[in-house]
Amino acid sequence: TFVAEEDGHILGTYYIRANQAGGGRHVCNCGYMTHAAASGKGVARRMHEHSLAHARASGFRAMQFNFVISSNERAVCLWKRLGFEVVGTLPEAFLHPSKGYVDALVMFRSL
Repeated sequence: TFVAEEDGHILGTYYIRANQAGGGRHVCNCGYMTHAAASGKGVARRMHEHSLAHARASGFRAMQFNFVISSNERAVCLWKRLGFEVVGTLPEAFLHPSKGYVDALVMFRSL
């Protein structure tokens, strides 16, 4: 787990781990969270760049996001710009508090 901070304030955090044990352990999984006040300041991009470097240094060969909410357009666009592809869709897998049931995406990229 890593933390992004500025002047003693936490702006975001992420974790990185093997997505699966055994034969799938060469693919990592990450989860990112940014503070609402940090939105639009490039914190998620910087955390992702850090996670890519850490993943490569740790021997991972690919990164997979198992559950990207499709209505989170900023995140989906960012991950696509950073080389991820949608490799699967989980129909109506997430109950959004204002939009109702929305799809979740599985996104993947090689390292």
